[in-house]
Amino acid sequence: MLPRGASSMPSPPNPAAYFPPPRVTLPSGLEILRTYSGAVIFLEILFGTIVWILVASTQVPLPLLQGWVMFVAVTAWFLSVVFLCVFLFSYANRIAVNWNQTDFLFHGVTFVFYFGAFLLQAATTSLHYFPRKFNSTTQEKLLADHEYNISIAASV
Repeated sequence: MLPRGASSMPSPPNPAAYFPPPRVTLPSGLEILRTYSGAVIFLEILFGTIVWILVASTQVPLPLLQGWVMFVAVTAWFLSVVFLCVFLFSYANRIAVNWNQTDFLFHGVTFVFYFGAFLLQAATTSLHYFPRKFNSTTQEKLLADHEYNISIAASV
């Protein structure tokens, strides 16, 4: 017979003992800039800024396409700055997340979004010779020559 208050079931194990916090293998502080991940984040910020400036400096003939390009450029730029600051200011050591997996997913998602933005910007650029107004007697192009060159630069 069991003593009073005792149960025949053992107590459940502590889950914290079986799931240790993930290890951060990416360095913190300025050392992050010496890794491939830090270099890619820096390039995302640099090229995102350039795309943002180039698309914003042209007239927008197709707001739906170039609006998405601007959304991707601005959002990815902001998230890249935040992601870089997490490592620069050593917040990665305080947040229990698998940073290797998070880094891989972040770069994968930004690649997909930037590739989609590239396709839309290239599609806008390819419509250079189409007339702006189909019923007009004047043949005004959808993109002027200067805007066409800027759009090519933004696509690349």
